[in-house]
Amino acid sequence: MSKKKFDIGEGIYDAKQLGYPKMAVLGVQHMFAMFGATVLVPALTGLSVSATLLFAGLGTLLFHLLAKGKVPAFLGSSFAFIGGYAAITAITDDAGNPSNDYSLLPYACFGVACAGLLYIVLAALIKAFGAKKVMKFFPPIVTGPIIIAIGLTLSSSAIQNCQANWLIAVIAIAIIIGCNIWGKGMIKIIPIMLGVLGSSLVAVILHFTGAMEVLDPAKLEAFRTADWIGLPFHMKDTVFGLLSGDFDKNLLVSAVITIMPISLATMVEHIGDISAISSTCKKNYIADPGLHRTLLGDGLATTIASLFGAPANTTYGENTGVLSLSKVFDPKVVRIAAYLAVIVSFSPKFAALVSLMPTATIGGASLVLYGMISAVGVRNVVENKVNFENTRNIIIAAIILVLSIGINYAGAIQIPVGSVTISLSGLAVGALVGIILNAILPGKDYEFGSDEKGDKSVNFKV
Repeated sequence: MSKKKFDIGEGIYDAKQLGYPKMAVLGVQHMFAMFGATVLVPALTGLSVSATLLFAGLGTLLFHLLAKGKVPAFLGSSFAFIGGYAAITAITDDAGNPSNDYSLLPYACFGVACAGLLYIVLAALIKAFGAKKVMKFFPPIVTGPIIIAIGLTLSSSAIQNCQANWLIAVIAIAIIIGCNIWGKGMIKIIPIMLGVLGSSLVAVILHFTGAMEVLDPAKLEAFRTADWIGLPFHMKDTVFGLLSGDFDKNLLVSAVITIMPISLATMVEHIGDISAISSTCKKNYIADPGLHRTLLGDGLATTIASLFGAPANTTYGENTGVLSLSKVFDPKVVRIAAYLAVIVSFSPKFAALVSLMPTATIGGASLVLYGMISAVGVRNVVENKVNFENTRNIIIAAIILVLSIGINYAGAIQIPVGSVTISLSGLAVGALVGIILNAILPGKDYEFGSDEKGDKSVNFKV
């Protein structure tokens, strides 16, 4: 073989030349990169950690199948839908304090599954009409404020979790920020995982030295008694389990209408991620295998995962960072990470270990994460150079923000339709009104594809 073929500086597109041991190491590195953020989503929402890992792996393999095995992307848990899960499960106790009813998660999962189907619709439209004609209905002046509202509506839950132990929360925040700002190589790519591990380690030391009780005794016992091998999910916790019994039609319809609009932001995120992967690998994956194929893979993976009680999937920026770091662009190494995720998902002991994560650690990580989600919305508006001297843009942004946040704190809008009462969340109302206003108001000034930097500006991962 020629020396040029092994020139890392030019990138390696066939990892077999490195040998199978090195390929395995690269696969482990990709799993390590996605892991912290992927398991944080079920920790924040109450979904199954094991099911999350299983369908992250299976979803990635499905994506690679539909994308002809050409795109080196890993599909991990999407942060964007956390607000949707929270909107459906949020309840108040007898004292009026906010809490969560995790038995309602299958309703939220049904809504996310329907949101995944919108990817398929968009994929078909892009295949038929081209990306520019379709994306003009989802400009940054609509998606940016929606993303800002997602982060702001979640902010109160982050503070409540931090209040469990501010010391542990601040340690998590400090590690995440430090790794983001001063970290090099893999440290910069996996800040959430390092923040969770670091603050959890401090919590364990404080707990077992008797300095303060940080860990939940019930979760400690659950970890001690958990089996090493077991099934990743139970059918009663899935959408199939919900629909096979008695269910609330009103809540089911409300979940769909509440959560589906969030996919407007995540579809834009997907397009930005594929653009970023194309730039990193120096191949135009939007043209080959085509944006319609990658959207189809992402959407189907999200729908299937949600039906079985796992979070929505999304292409992961962390793994794009690993591609940039390693210069090995062969999708086969990403598929190795997918197989590893599937294997790990069959260990309840491992899931119980993740569930041991202190509440304050979750609070610290989510405080940074939710703030970053809103900041991504601001970035989307800024990097696309949205003109706020244009009155239509001010009106659209203002109404989206006020409706999304105001309704969230005032209570959902109830609309009786026959025997069903539809409950519209702030995000649902804000997104729908924003799309309608953008479609009917004159003076549109956005064209998809005219600014590559702007098209990549939506990325919810820290």
